[in-house]
Amino acid sequence: MKLSSPEFRAMQSLPRKLGQRYFEMPMFQRMGLDLRDKDVLEIGCGSGYGAYLLSSLEPKSYIGLDVMEEQIALAQKQFSQFQFIVQGAEDLSQFANASKDVVIIFGVLHHIPDWRKAIDEIARVLKPGGSLFLEEPRGVDIKIFDAFFRWGHPDTDFGLNALDAHLTQRGLVIQTKQWTPLLTMYHITK
Repeated sequence: MKLSSPEFRAMQSLPRKLGQRYFEMPMFQRMGLDLRDKDVLEIGCGSGYGAYLLSSLEPKSYIGLDVMEEQIALAQKQFSQFQFIVQGAEDLSQFANASKDVVIIFGVLHHIPDWRKAIDEIARVLKPGGSLFLEEPRGVDIKIFDAFFRWGHPDTDFGLNALDAHLTQRGLVIQTKQWTPLLTMYHITK
């Protein structure tokens, strides 16, 4: 799903970048994020700032996906050394089974109407022993944000309990789950 105009602006803001740099990345690293010589896929790469941060961890390869052409254009303009593709996460058929060491999602899974299909595809492309790092707000927080800011998230059953249940059904193992006031951070392995 494409971001609404207000949320798009919020995701390009300095506070968002500072949060990603000084809170989210360090939290993921404390949870075990290690990209050295790994094949990395970022779902919902936005304007590429996550790619910039992740590149400091020296991955072997990086591909960023986003459904918004505007985001991919910004990413390609700012970070031409990385590969960015306009694509959703519900169909990752262009990637072979067990081809990615790490998949990372900076809080966009709840934007995907068929988020379960995205998890299924992530499970398919992860190598055995591979890791999924993701952060997501609670379902109730999404409803509150929509009520106050009119961001227009999809009306799905997304929530952390539903997410945890689907991860388990897919054979993925939650290694670490850390609640914070705005997001819940996960390290999940295959």
